[in-house]
Amino acid sequence: MPPVFAHGRLRLYLLKLLDEAPRHGYEVIRLLEERFQGLYAPSAGTVYPRLSKLEAEGLVTHASEGGRKVYSITDAGRAELADRSGELADLELEIRDSVSELAAEIRADVRGAAGDLRREMRAAASASQTHVEDESWRVAKEELRRAKHEWKEQARRAKDESRRAREEAQAARRQAKEAQDRAREEVQRMARQFHEQFSKSGMSGMAAGLSDFTEKLGTWLGAPPAPAPGPAPAAHEPVPGAPVPPWATDLPRSGDPARDLDRLLDRFRDDVRDAARDHGLTESQLQQVHTRLSRTIDELNRTLRPRA
Repeated sequence: MPPVFAHGRLRLYLLKLLDEAPRHGYEVIRLLEERFQGLYAPSAGTVYPRLSKLEAEGLVTHASEGGRKVYSITDAGRAELADRSGELADLELEIRDSVSELAAEIRADVRGAAGDLRREMRAAASASQTHVEDESWRVAKEELRRAKHEWKEQARRAKDESRRAREEAQAARRQAKEAQDRAREEVQRMARQFHEQFSKSGMSGMAAGLSDFTEKLGTWLGAPPAPAPGPAPAAHEPVPGAPVPPWATDLPRSGDPARDLDRLLDRFRDDVRDAARDHGLTESQLQQVHTRLSRTIDELNRTLRPRA
C-alpha cells in the first residue's frame, strides 16, 4: 500500500490541525483517524517526533495542562500555512483520494477472502457429493459464518468509534464557542459600565486602568509576562515597567470626552478579543478574566467617583 502522506505533507497537516485549535498529541492522532474515517491512524512514534521538530523550528509551542503537552501554532507556523495554502488544498484532495483507496483495498481484501472461502467450499462439496452434511462441510459453513460475523463486528466498531470522535469534536467546538461568547459578553458589560462612569472624570484614569487590565489579560491568556513592577502605584497611574498598549497612549483627543471614551473602549475591547483569539480561552481563564474585570471596575470606580 502506498504511503498515506507524501514527504513533508504530514508536517503541513499537523500545522493545519493546530491552526484550528491548540491540541495535545493524542488528540491530534484521534483527529487524523477521524479524517480517515477510522481506516488509518498514525502511531505516537510518527506524530510526537514531528511535533517536537515543528517546535524546534519555532512553528509551534507547547504548554503543560494536566501533565500533558498542549501544542499551539505560532505566528511563524501560520505564515508557513499561508505561504503553502495551495499545497494545503491539494493535500485535502489527496486525503480524500487516500480514504477512497484504503476503502477500496479493504473491500478487495474482503472480497478476496470471501472468494477463497467459496472456492474451498466448492472444492469440499465436489470431493464429497454423497456426504453433503459431513464434518468438513459443517466446518466450512461455520468458518464462513464466523468470518461474516467478525467482519460485521469490526465494521460496527469502526463506525461507532468514528461517530464518538465526531461527537466529541463537536462538543469541544461548542464549548470553545460558548467560552468565547461569555468572554465577549463580559467585556461588553464592563465596557458599558466604564462608559457610565466616564462622565464623572477625565480620560487619564480610564486609559491607565484599561491599559493595566489588558496587560494582565495578555499574561493570563499565554502572552510573555511583563517585567516585575516596583511598589504599587496609585490606581489611576500605569504600572511602572509594564508594556502599555499603543491605544492607551496614542489615542488623539478630539475635545469631546464622550466620543474619546467610545474610541478608547472600542480599542480596549479589540485588544481583549485579540488576546483571547491568539492564545485561546479556557473555562478557568474565563473565570480569572471575570474576577480581574470585577477588581478593575472597583479600582476605576474609586478613581472616577467624586471624593467626599
